[in-house]
Amino acid sequence: MATQTIQRKDPSPVVRQPNRSSKLKQLGHSKALIIMCLPAIAFFVIFSYCPLPGTWIAFTNYNFRDGIFGSPFVGLRNFEFLVKSGQLWLLTRNTLLYNLAFIVIGNILQIALAVMLNEIRAKYFKKISQAIMFLPYFISVVLIGVIAFNVLNYDTGALNTLIKETGGDPIKIYSMAGIWPIIIIICQLWQSTGYGSIVYFAAIMGIDDSMFEAAAIDGATAWQRIRYIILPSLKPTFIILLLFAMGGIMRGNFGLFWNLVGNNATLFNTTDIIETSVYRMIMSQNNFTSSTAVGLYQSLFGFALVMTCNWIVRRINSDYALF
Repeated sequence: MATQTIQRKDPSPVVRQPNRSSKLKQLGHSKALIIMCLPAIAFFVIFSYCPLPGTWIAFTNYNFRDGIFGSPFVGLRNFEFLVKSGQLWLLTRNTLLYNLAFIVIGNILQIALAVMLNEIRAKYFKKISQAIMFLPYFISVVLIGVIAFNVLNYDTGALNTLIKETGGDPIKIYSMAGIWPIIIIICQLWQSTGYGSIVYFAAIMGIDDSMFEAAAIDGATAWQRIRYIILPSLKPTFIILLLFAMGGIMRGNFGLFWNLVGNNATLFNTTDIIETSVYRMIMSQNNFTSSTAVGLYQSLFGFALVMTCNWIVRRINSDYALF
């Protein structure tokens, strides 16, 4: 009888090591994408990573002779000065409230504008409307400040001239701190709403036409299409843009605030933000230490806020989270 040899298969799985050459080949096939990303990479390296050693100034008593790393180390003294003076709380409050108003009101107006543009059926009228609404975004904030001054100026402003012509008393708007948050928010929204609606309008254009056709067959009205099709479809876009905006919630629009308010100390209580305060510290006092401390606090606060918002969104629906 012939003896048959039975070969047993090894049950242990074979673990393959990652092939580095294949990854290099993939990178080689993506040369065009890598070249396109180089300007963005260079931008972040030069303007975000190279200046990082300068944050050490926030913990020193900086002087030009000793330089950044040779200046005396003072720990958190620069932060203590800002906290005790109450300035840090004022700057944080103003910056947060302004940016929250810009984000919330701005996104609501952008969605409403995109929906209204989508409902326009006249092709040429829609294009003309888009061009008119996008135009304010390309107007310089310096020009916006000039326009606001010529309208609100006490002596020769258009508003006070109209009030005088109607027999009323002129208003000293540049001395009324309480009204300036409304003025600044209106200027910001006027400049950015039209351009910001592009993203939402593009998202509406990406909605499947079969959904609108089915709604038309069922006899849905325009408001029902907006409520049950368009607005739910815009939810992922809104959340992503909200998370992106949270990353810059501690970054104020310096150009807008400075050109509207300038060095008017009467309005600082309601209009002063982190950027304008840091600029005055550097230009008037050469105070690099306190300004750097405020900038570092600004970055850390924004980072913590983004991480917190992203964690909340991931717990609710992980598909909408950034990471």
